[in-house]
Amino acid sequence: MIQYEKATGEFKLNGKTAIVTGGAGGIGEATARMYAAKGADLVLVDIKDTVSDVASAIAKEYNTRAIGIRCDLTKEGDIEQVVTKAVDTFGEINILANVAGRVDLDNAEDIDFTLVENQMNVNAFSVFRLTQKVGRVMIQQKKGGKIVCVTSQADFIAIDKHVGYTMSKAALVGMIKVLALEWAEFGINVNGVAPTVVRTYMGDRAWQGKVKDDMIEAIPAHRFAEVDEIAAAILFLSCSESNMITGEDLVVDGGFTIR
Repeated sequence: MIQYEKATGEFKLNGKTAIVTGGAGGIGEATARMYAAKGADLVLVDIKDTVSDVASAIAKEYNTRAIGIRCDLTKEGDIEQVVTKAVDTFGEINILANVAGRVDLDNAEDIDFTLVENQMNVNAFSVFRLTQKVGRVMIQQKKGGKIVCVTSQADFIAIDKHVGYTMSKAALVGMIKVLALEWAEFGINVNGVAPTVVRTYMGDRAWQGKVKDDMIEAIPAHRFAEVDEIAAAILFLSCSESNMITGEDLVVDGGFTIR
């Protein structure tokens, strides 16, 4: 059962431990900073060598505890290490933010199948592998938990040259719904946040020149999202204020999909 807790609007995370993948930059780092500002201890996970430095900087800035773990999320051994290190360091896991992802763009008839597989591995399969392991810990702890996955507006609409990305993110939404259904009895919320294009390294790679201008014109807000706007949505779904929300895919797209 997902317990009722009076909503105060403070979005506090004091006493919580959060794992954030993709935590060395972009949406992941922005999410980690918001978690830290609300009192959470952090386990930052990233394939970048700078992840420990980012964790140290956040710990110092927000006077919280944080560790960084370099991890290839497509390797089960690396994922096992993350979960074990999180529990050994902080005693438990209360929040998981699955932020890490990749995109490879090409026409459906031209894209190399390996690139499609890579996107499925990073955006869907590795997310489930980590989420399954964290879910087992949360169930054993008997304290509930919050799991938030960054999906995409591409998980429910068609976007040119995004076939592999769309396949992977649509699979992720399916996972979210099943886990939310099965794990509610353990007090675990599972949700997604579906952004429009976000001004990150990955977003800049995918959207340049005329396609960028055309996309901005098609978004009623007439701009791309910023990382802190997506992090704020992730924070909301990680707090007790959102206890009555589970199995959802929160769209943060400046109105792009309302037409």
